[in-house]
Amino acid sequence: MKKKKVLFIGLFSLLVFTSCSINDSPNPDPRIRVPHWHLIKTTGGIAGVDHEFPLETVIWTFDDANSKLMVVNKNTDDTKQDAFDAGTYPFSIKKVDDKTFLIINEDEFGEFEIDDKKRLIINQNNLSEGTGADGFVYTFHRTIEIITP
Repeated sequence: MKKKKVLFIGLFSLLVFTSCSINDSPNPDPRIRVPHWHLIKTTGGIAGVDHEFPLETVIWTFDDANSKLMVVNKNTDDTKQDAFDAGTYPFSIKKVDDKTFLIINEDEFGEFEIDDKKRLIINQNNLSEGTGADGFVYTFHRTIEIITP
């Protein structure tokens, strides 16, 4: 009986020690979250336009690691101001005081901010060198694509 008890304790100890881990933290989430910005509204300009777009019509995706902006543009209405044709554009960010400006194709595109509703707003009337009155204001809605590796 004593041999069975020792054998049981030895097997139990082996099982406990081999199943323990030094790292007790949960596994990090391996999923990748990619934000896409859908143009939903363009206002302003000399003519005072007010254009709305359904989701999936014009989508901007920023690749921060490579400083590239990918634009998907399915807008077929040439009367609506949608900023860029489909393609990939170099971008950078310029900070002046407490304002942030978007540079696309080495040209300052406008001041941008993400508001409390998590919308991206780019205002071409606000530039790092001053303000204007005939630029456009682009409003984007964010969606998140989740990629599982």
